[in-house]
Amino acid sequence: MALPEPSDQVASPLPHLLVVEDEDDIVSIIERYFRNNGFQVTAARDGLAMREVLARQAIDVVLLDLGLPNEDGLELCRYLRSHWHGAIVMVTGRGDSVDRVVGLELGADDYVTKPFELRELLARVRSVLRRVKAPAPAVLPGASIEFSGFVLDLRRRALAGPAGTEVALTTGEFDLLKVLVEHADRVLTRDQIMGYLHGRDTGPFDRSIDVQVGRLRRKLEADPSRPQLIKSVRGSGYMFTAQVRFR
Repeated sequence: MALPEPSDQVASPLPHLLVVEDEDDIVSIIERYFRNNGFQVTAARDGLAMREVLARQAIDVVLLDLGLPNEDGLELCRYLRSHWHGAIVMVTGRGDSVDRVVGLELGADDYVTKPFELRELLARVRSVLRRVKAPAPAVLPGASIEFSGFVLDLRRRALAGPAGTEVALTTGEFDLLKVLVEHADRVLTRDQIMGYLHGRDTGPFDRSIDVQVGRLRRKLEADPSRPQLIKSVRGSGYMFTAQVRFR
């Protein structure tokens, strides 16, 4: 089923958040807090209700609880990334590190863990919104970057492969690739990368950078098991080794 694009294509004064959560008290708190901070908020208790909302309304960000009863939250995440092009922030339990990693691999843009602070949740949602809705630069020179036959279009936030076909990237993958390409031939630690992306340091169990690098390698490398573009630097982080040309 084709779903509407995020609401930058539909005139709307407020960013629209869809909260997929079955606990009414949590939904009520999130709704009140986000509405007081300039959001339109819609709630859905399960995957069926989520699909119905997406079919009739333009949504910017989905806040997806992976612990829904009688629902596979990871499958819902997979469905969203396959049928919809907005931002996904997933919510997991404190000990569900495996689900967080799998969710990021399926294309979620960020995550928060329960119990969460509303201020942090708002910051995460605003962060992915800024990345999804990043305005086109006013100056055309430097609007794209070439490397190894690929063209990274910064205005369209798109990547074209050597054959000219578009390579599908999630918001998080595009932003990570942009950081790596713009710092080619430099070793970047995970903390540095997270700072460029989110303005925050990595936590001790934050594997989101590793997960996103793995996804990028599968899309860019001829042999992802022997990467030539995105190299791992033992004990440090990652380095983008391809020759780049800004145009």
